[in-house]
Amino acid sequence: MLSGLNREIVLVAGGPPCQSFSVFGKREGINDLRGQLVFDFIRLIDELRPHVFIMENVRGLLSMPIIPRSKNSKSELEHPPEFSAHGSLLRRILSEFEKIGYRVDCFVVNAVNYGAPQIRERLICIGNRHNRLADFPVPSYSNRPGDGLPPFKTLGEVIGDGFIDPCPEVMNFSPRKLKYLAQVPPGGNWRSLPVEIQQESMGKSWYLKGGRSAYWRKLSFAFPSPTVVTMPNHAGTSMCHPTELRAITVGEAAAIQEFPQGWEFAGNTTAKFRQVGNAVPTVLGKVAGGVVLKLLQDIQNGQKKNSEALLTHRIIHVRPHVRTRSFWRNGRVYAGDVSYYAGDEDVEVDKKTEQLRLGLDDAVSLLAIN
Repeated sequence: MLSGLNREIVLVAGGPPCQSFSVFGKREGINDLRGQLVFDFIRLIDELRPHVFIMENVRGLLSMPIIPRSKNSKSELEHPPEFSAHGSLLRRILSEFEKIGYRVDCFVVNAVNYGAPQIRERLICIGNRHNRLADFPVPSYSNRPGDGLPPFKTLGEVIGDGFIDPCPEVMNFSPRKLKYLAQVPPGGNWRSLPVEIQQESMGKSWYLKGGRSAYWRKLSFAFPSPTVVTMPNHAGTSMCHPTELRAITVGEAAAIQEFPQGWEFAGNTTAKFRQVGNAVPTVLGKVAGGVVLKLLQDIQNGQKKNSEALLTHRIIHVRPHVRTRSFWRNGRVYAGDVSYYAGDEDVEVDKKTEQLRLGLDDAVSLLAIN
């Protein structure tokens, strides 16, 4: 055995590098050497034979082909066309797990649904060699009034008034970027700028389709944070502090990920942001751990297998795609402190920033959202 261990291994948990699958990267898949490490994870599971494993990755792995189309032009004759099919890489990974006797449940989840102050989608695959089903709990927080659940935790609750920053290191924006961000109200983004300034600041990106909501983004204390990234000072993934003209600090990013207050990060500021940005929100680790604990208890109690043949793997979406804010609706620009579920007339806003955000002389009345 590779590990040299002479006893049973109950659990292996890991996250093969996700950069080659992430929508924030080049999405080169297994053409990127980091992307190939997912198969080393499978090899380790085969050699260590744990009762249960957890494999965490970005949502982008769901759609990743084995051979990305941009890289397939010279190899179309060498590989079957299904290698370029949507989601073929994950199907291959699950097939490899099944070959070594593990059935897998994949859960597409969002940390904000479980109490994290951050919108962060993740793919959590839980496999076992006892042919049992795993089940992820339903969300315990929501921004939909009809769900009857506690509201999402907000950025203001973790880095607002009273927050003591344990690591105030910052990778700040350039003077040019700060010039544009100074014109954006709290909760706003590029849409808050005059059209001519939008075009000047974004260049060719201004003509692209899609929301591009992270361009010149200034965070809001009134809503959960967007996904913490490793480079918060980039124009296209801006994480500007709501009330201070700067990028968020290492300590603030760590608080959003819910690291313990005294947690220490190693290396320079860039390295520290990489450690924070590539981490899994601690609440997801706790929830996934609870799923594994129940699964192990079922195994220990000797519950009968569901069938002799391995049950088919499952991919289950547990409300992963969450929208909290509106930046644009019906031809009108909002700064981002407007609930996605607010109606055209029923707009819930932060009293402290509403005049700055909307440029109104009179404050907008707060109305209940149905």
